Amino acid sequence: MTELRWLDGSVPPTDPEGNGDRGGRRVLVAAFEGWNDAGDAATTAVEHLWEQWGARTVAEIDPEIFYDFTTTRPRVRVGDDLERVIDWPANEFGWAEPPGTDGLVLLRGVEPQLRWRTFCGYVLEVAEQLGCTTVVTLGALLADVPHSRPTPAFGTAYDESVMARLGLEPSRYEGPTGIVGVLHAECRRVGLDSASLWAAVPAYVPSAPSPKAALALVRRTLNLLGATAPTQVLEIATVSYEHQIDELVADDEATGDYVRRLEEQHDADRSAVQSADDLVEEVERFLRGH
Repeated sequence: MTELRWLDGSVPPTDPEGNGDRGGRRVLVAAFEGWNDAGDAATTAVEHLWEQWGARTVAEIDPEIFYDFTTTRPRVRVGDDLERVIDWPANEFGWAEPPGTDGLVLLRGVEPQLRWRTFCGYVLEVAEQLGCTTVVTLGALLADVPHSRPTPAFGTAYDESVMARLGLEPSRYEGPTGIVGVLHAECRRVGLDSASLWAAVPAYVPSAPSPKAALALVRRTLNLLGATAPTQVLEIATVSYEHQIDELVADDEATGDYVRRLEEQHDADRSAVQSADDLVEEVERFLRGH
């Protein structure tokens, strides 16, 4: 039995009626909990888009053969009927039709420990079935950036035509990789365009969820897709996040000095943002270090 399960009656057409070949420009946007998700920013961004666009689940990947459950443990909870329920690591594909697009697919998932090529094969099967010709992954990394300044966000790609079409930087990373890297390699192998969007999270608050980085990823994704979505929820959460980090930094003199140095470095840059090359180097250092 296949580990990929389609929900009955939920699969949208690959070419919407009356739209000619427009289905060929669809995009699959994916984010995975784990290695590439500092501050939970990438998965928070996809969750936000899922909710704002009213995505409906059309397929899911059974976790049984892809996870070491002693590492990624399922969680038990008590349901509304007082019955105990086990929540397993989930990888869900959602279909959404936001304004400005011909429909797209969202994947909210958890990085597996096992059988990555098989896992990526199922992701590409969904992309093919739903007429997607581009896969975009979201990621977040820890970097030397201040929480009090705009969050750096940038995109990379492997193919020159994709870089030119989407305005992205080349990816020259060499070193350890995660499921995101393997997924891009499989896309390239089968001739499917792919790109990766990243946001930077302050390294001095590594365990705090970062709605600010999630907001940066959402905005970068919307710009790439030519789509729209409300962002007020993340904007409000960002203000609260900044205030909380301000209080933490104020209570620690060493951290406060460090943050002020980062702010000075940031403000000294006339462009007020790190260059894309600098951020790509940050990604490489982050991935090699983890």
